[in-house]
Amino acid sequence: MISKQQGIAEPFQPSLTQLAVQSPAWVPTIAQASVPIQLTRQGGQIILNGRSLNAPWSQRRQQIGIADAGLMQAMGVELLSSSDVTQQPVKWFSDQQVTPINLATWLTGQYRYLDITELAARFGWQVTLQGSTLQITTPAARVTAVRQGPQTWGDRIVLDLDRAAPWQVNEERGEAVITLDAQIAPEVLRSFRSRPGSHLTGVKLEARGNQTLLRVSYPGGLRPHVWSLTNPNRLLIDLRPDYLVERDIRWAPGIRWKQQIVAIRSGRFPVVSLEIDPRQPGVSLKPILSNPSSLVGTAPLLTTAQRTQVAAAINGGFFNRNNQLPLGAIRRDNRWFSGPILNRGAIAWNDAGEVKVERLSLQETVVTSNGQRFAMQSTNSGFVGAGVARYTPEWGARYTPIIENEILVTVQNNTVVQQQQASGQTTAIPADGYLLVIRADRTAANAFQPGTTVQVEAATLPPEFSGYAEIVGAGPLLVQNRQIVLNPESERFSTNFIQEAAPRSVISSTAAGTLMLTTVHNRVNGAGPTLNEIAQIMQQLGSVNALNLDGGSSTTLYLGGQLLDRAPATAARVHNGIGVFIQPSL
Repeated sequence: MISKQQGIAEPFQPSLTQLAVQSPAWVPTIAQASVPIQLTRQGGQIILNGRSLNAPWSQRRQQIGIADAGLMQAMGVELLSSSDVTQQPVKWFSDQQVTPINLATWLTGQYRYLDITELAARFGWQVTLQGSTLQITTPAARVTAVRQGPQTWGDRIVLDLDRAAPWQVNEERGEAVITLDAQIAPEVLRSFRSRPGSHLTGVKLEARGNQTLLRVSYPGGLRPHVWSLTNPNRLLIDLRPDYLVERDIRWAPGIRWKQQIVAIRSGRFPVVSLEIDPRQPGVSLKPILSNPSSLVGTAPLLTTAQRTQVAAAINGGFFNRNNQLPLGAIRRDNRWFSGPILNRGAIAWNDAGEVKVERLSLQETVVTSNGQRFAMQSTNSGFVGAGVARYTPEWGARYTPIIENEILVTVQNNTVVQQQQASGQTTAIPADGYLLVIRADRTAANAFQPGTTVQVEAATLPPEFSGYAEIVGAGPLLVQNRQIVLNPESERFSTNFIQEAAPRSVISSTAAGTLMLTTVHNRVNGAGPTLNEIAQIMQQLGSVNALNLDGGSSTTLYLGGQLLDRAPATAARVHNGIGVFIQPSL
């Protein structure tokens, strides 16, 4: 550890400051988060020391709260473990053992807000409300020294400060920019000499008005851990392979956020998970889509989560990145938005906490009036092959040909009304029917002539799946009844996929009746988990049943306005996800 230095200014000890709020007046009091009351004002922007930042905030009676994601991203506030959903202990240039900071919390459908009264009073923030903008001005701060030193676990940079100051971290691939709201004297800037480290590949220090910018470069697979200390005030930037900060937070009734390092025989892995109780009143899980009007499209999970107004989310099943079409089961509110393929693993659940995990097939058959039967090759899917496929209004208002030489059959009110050779144009999917898409099957084309009446017979295998309103498919299955059942070959995954070591997303059930949304990234000093390793990790975490979801660059876990497991710039666009909706009583 870097020791305290002599000659450092004493930590800033502010007097209790009146927090000015315009219309209505705001007098700091202790928030009673357990008492549901209406929000009087809210917004999505704060002005911090003259700079505009996106951060949800709300006013609840006489308290001002900032979403915990906003406090972490805009100010650098660190959340500590907590078992009380109404109180969130935090660390910000403070000693939690000596002078604990506990912030009251309240919830909306998307965000958890932390009452900033104590932070503002303790550190001398001036807080005002102007319309939909929250303005915060913090006392002017100075960087008094900058030090860099190797550690046994990696590299550390320390910025000594004369008082507490906000900071933000902007991460790109292999680089992070730390922006500190503190001036740095020219002589301090000139005296700093960066040097290579075991994990640092580059360091650059800059002065920008009342701010200090620190740019650090590092190899792929690493992330910086930026944190603060007091007595004296310091900002520390650590580059180490085990960067994950362990925490266990009851974020809301029915939602628990946990981060930990899990060790199995082949390595130590950073694991970030959300444990969701679907039996908790007001909490539900549903598939979410990147495109609200069509099954075609992708978007960052962060964008989809905020648009659908979920509190939490994880990326879902597979899709084709080229044509942005789904490749697996998506069933929501008893409607098949996309059918299962290749008898791959799927998970079904309901609000009572009942869960079914198994390999799943949807057997749909179209029967003509003269008794001909045609098994559907797929339903609402980007997975194509010879035969007949069905596309319903859940696919969207229109269908675009996926391959050449498709024959399109329009069915309305169980009657074929049109048959046509597909062109490059889109074709309407009738609201009172569906499209049959025939690929390389002349017999089927001859059977579905205009005027023919048809019926659809459908069943799931196993049949229990038909009783669940919510289903997501991906694969392979990892764990069933606490035992590893990994068999990716039977689910027709490629050899390259089976052998790959990569970040993973998993949904699993527990003996307590909860669902866990879990992401696992690269092991300490190594690659991501293999399928066998992720199965071992989920078994060790206590999963009764576990299903592998899409992974790699798709691996993404979201909570309350932020990604928990990775920097947004490193997350790929995804087709669908699993969202957690909450309906708090405000």
